[in-house]
Amino acid sequence: MKKLYLCILYTLILFSILGCQTVSKKIDDTTTQERKELTKWLNKSESELKNFYGQPDKIEFLESRNRNYVYVTEKYKIRCERKFEVNPKNVVVGFSSKNCF
Repeated sequence: MKKLYLCILYTLILFSILGCQTVSKKIDDTTTQERKELTKWLNKSESELKNFYGQPDKIEFLESRNRNYVYVTEKYKIRCERKFEVNPKNVVVGFSSKNCF
């Protein structure tokens, strides 16, 4: 009887580990896809960015004279924040993404 309980316990642990790996892989895949999409905006103009995403929710002015255009969305009560760094020549030179999937 004890062997049966151990077998069931090991099986449950195995399924738990495999389930966590699946979720982790999906998150990694989604993050990779998000990075690919945002990379397309590098070296594009500020006007192209605004035409696609609209007016930013917030603009942060940096000491380097660059600006961060911040776009915030919410999906399933999870706040997604995308930041695009725009230089004084109005060209996108960087980006970051947090909780976007």
